[in-house]
Amino acid sequence: MTSRRIAITGTRGLVGGALADALRTDGDTVVRLVRHEPRAGDEARWDPTGREQERNAAALRGCDAVVHLAGAPVAGRRWTTRYKQVLRDSRVLGTAALAAAIASLDTPPRVFLSGSAVGYYGDTGDVAVTEDAPNGTGFLAALARDWEAAAAPAAAAGVRTAFLRTGLVVARSGGAWAKLFPLFRAGLGGRLGSGRQFWSVISLPDHLAATRFLLADGCELAGPVNFTGPTPVTNREATRAMGHVLRRPTVCAVPAPVLRLVLGEFAEDVLGSQRVLPARLLDAGFTFRHPGVEDAVRAALDRTA
Repeated sequence: MTSRRIAITGTRGLVGGALADALRTDGDTVVRLVRHEPRAGDEARWDPTGREQERNAAALRGCDAVVHLAGAPVAGRRWTTRYKQVLRDSRVLGTAALAAAIASLDTPPRVFLSGSAVGYYGDTGDVAVTEDAPNGTGFLAALARDWEAAAAPAAAAGVRTAFLRTGLVVARSGGAWAKLFPLFRAGLGGRLGSGRQFWSVISLPDHLAATRFLLADGCELAGPVNFTGPTPVTNREATRAMGHVLRRPTVCAVPAPVLRLVLGEFAEDVLGSQRVLPARLLDAGFTFRHPGVEDAVRAALDRTA
């Protein structure tokens, strides 16, 4: 296979860092887009505000693909008015800057994969939704809508552009799920609220494999692609799986009012239900190695997964 040159943002994050390692293992050349002056040979500086577009274009010249995963963390901080603007700017402005730079190139990359989230659908309750479902309501739904819309210049320039609508990534070394492992190991894990809300989860290895699937030369997928496992589970079922794998009790339920007190507005998304199916990946022939939540939890604990 011919080596490709692939630019990635967000390589300090869980998925971006792991993807960079996986692509290097595949024999690809990775260009890590960073906001500071380059400190390593594989780094190139970019400006996520879009004010230095020539710099951004220079960083992308010669790249076969761009994977955009940068964005301020959604979980772990209260959603103050100021932080909600940080969340928005870190996604919408950065995507717009890359899309404009891609569109300005005489020879643009063949594919642009831009991060997104299942928050696009809002609270779906018990209804299973696929990529054809409409945009939901709430802050995250509006954010995901505008986040994806910011990539329009790249698509208009003829670059295959796909949006990775990602669910909860099950990993122990980063991301929101990693915060659960210490609690469950200590016997302090339990359902959140009623536990009846659906969670759409995906193992980190499956997320990486799906991204590489979309980067493949023969892939034609564009537009929204749900990055979730094929079997959404309720929070109660996820709690049971964690307890079973870790062999710990799961009796310390957290009532909804406590979550609202601690998390503020973000609690509504924790308590909300999202039953999201990866229809387009499955229709394209992608095979999940860890289709169930217990499979994903075991993979997170297996260093070789």
